[in-house]
Amino acid sequence: MRIFFVTVAAAAMLAGLSGCGGVSESLAVEGRAPVYPVLALKEANPVLRLDFIRTGDGPLEVSAVDISLKGTDKPKDVESVSLYGALDNGLIDTARLIYGPVPAAGKVRLDCRISAETDTLPVWVAVKMRDIIDLDGFVSVACTGVAAPDGKAVLPAGGIGNRLRTGVAVRKHGDDGVHSYRIPGLVRTDEGTLIALYDVRRDLGRDLQGDIDIGINRSFDGGASWGPLQVVMDMGQWGGLPRKFNGVSDACVLVDRTTGDIIVAGLWMHGVINEEGRWLEGLTEESTEWNHQWRNRGSQPGFGVRETSQFLITRSSDDGATWAEPENITRMGKREEWWLWAPAPGNGITMSDGTLVMPTQGRDHTGKSFSNITWSRDGGRTWTSSEPAAETPLGTTECAVVELSDGTLMLNMRDNRNRTDPSDENGRTVAVTADLGQTWTVHPTSRGALVEPTCMASLYRHDYTDAGERRSVLLFCNPASNEARVDMTLKASFDDGMTWPAENSILLDEGRGRGYSCITSVGEDYIGVLYEGSQADMIFQRIPLAELPGGK
Repeated sequence: MRIFFVTVAAAAMLAGLSGCGGVSESLAVEGRAPVYPVLALKEANPVLRLDFIRTGDGPLEVSAVDISLKGTDKPKDVESVSLYGALDNGLIDTARLIYGPVPAAGKVRLDCRISAETDTLPVWVAVKMRDIIDLDGFVSVACTGVAAPDGKAVLPAGGIGNRLRTGVAVRKHGDDGVHSYRIPGLVRTDEGTLIALYDVRRDLGRDLQGDIDIGINRSFDGGASWGPLQVVMDMGQWGGLPRKFNGVSDACVLVDRTTGDIIVAGLWMHGVINEEGRWLEGLTEESTEWNHQWRNRGSQPGFGVRETSQFLITRSSDDGATWAEPENITRMGKREEWWLWAPAPGNGITMSDGTLVMPTQGRDHTGKSFSNITWSRDGGRTWTSSEPAAETPLGTTECAVVELSDGTLMLNMRDNRNRTDPSDENGRTVAVTADLGQTWTVHPTSRGALVEPTCMASLYRHDYTDAGERRSVLLFCNPASNEARVDMTLKASFDDGMTWPAENSILLDEGRGRGYSCITSVGEDYIGVLYEGSQADMIFQRIPLAELPGGK
């Protein structure tokens, strides 16, 4: 985040306001222009924070604020501009509208008439976008003037403004009466349809156990608009227990490039297994017992629904319009002694030879976490899980898989060491296999190339043609921090993941979010990213490959 401070040299920037006299002696202005996505289907997109500071003896007074949208790529995509208050933590308070909305134009005057008995008053300039916008555009926004009753406030020397990437708030907290949406997955089908996948967490934002289904939205125009929520996996009141004791979560999606079928995997919990590993009897709608498959003994050795969490898959053969009843494949891929075998959220792949591969994860016979892959050579009728990919002191969990140009598979893994020892040396654990996970080799970049704050991340291979030559790029997205889920960043490697140059990175959202993401191709020339950001539960953005210096 950039922070600007008032300097006398900035007086020349006051020309944006007319008829307000000379320089104000009662008001100063500081500003922040964060890198946040500007989203369709969101009422208020915070774009500039202005801190009004009293410098005189009277009350803090602001007469007007001038905002410029000049330089916005698609001006008609911006519907209105408003001014909002701020929460105690400095973020926008959308429940406190101060002024507006004012119809958008190249120059917008906010005659806000603010008076406050405080030394500092933070406010947010926010814009509302139209429901369907051009995702290739940027919104340029700047504060060009602030007036007080005694004159014009001096603006910071560097100005207060930014050029912000657009996107779509595919899912927001409270949409369709749902508490929150989590755990994104994203694929492009053979028909060109984008499918956004996620947890539908109906009552609470926390992980299993709970009333959680797997839902999707489909887009037929490259992500500009999205259809309604479709539930594709819901175990209902199975086994006589309420929905909140039959949750399904952490889905992974892949497209079988041989048949065009879409396969979704999810993890189902039936009831609650307590801290001692005992399945609890007699649960009702009023019961409050809760445990997690990754906590203590929340999932156990064995195959039964009262012993361990269950691995389900469902399939669509009509481009995601309808979905088959879930199939339980726990006995296919789980070793009886393992405490858990589960999908790794995000997306899977079809290898060049037609083999289907899903990233997966679990807990071994001691309860320690691991990452691996699960594969099928018969179109998903049968599945085989591999050996764990890496031996680390505290285990690995959520992972992403790609096929490299030599036909080997790369698995990029969340490493639990980062939770207890965040440092610049910590990062993603990376391993490769040439035999579908029977054996693994630690990759040279493991732990040293891609920083993480202990969070899921996405890895994806995008193929394209450049000057008649087929090429590929690896794309990686996660919160680029070793301490917090902030700075959601897309990175690119044009050498099969051996290097990740800083110039091949794009900051998507500097704010704090839950930090999960998923990447897919949107044709040859565009990359699509669905992620949990600071501005919505599920954000979709489309990035031209040409924006990456090593690209076309």
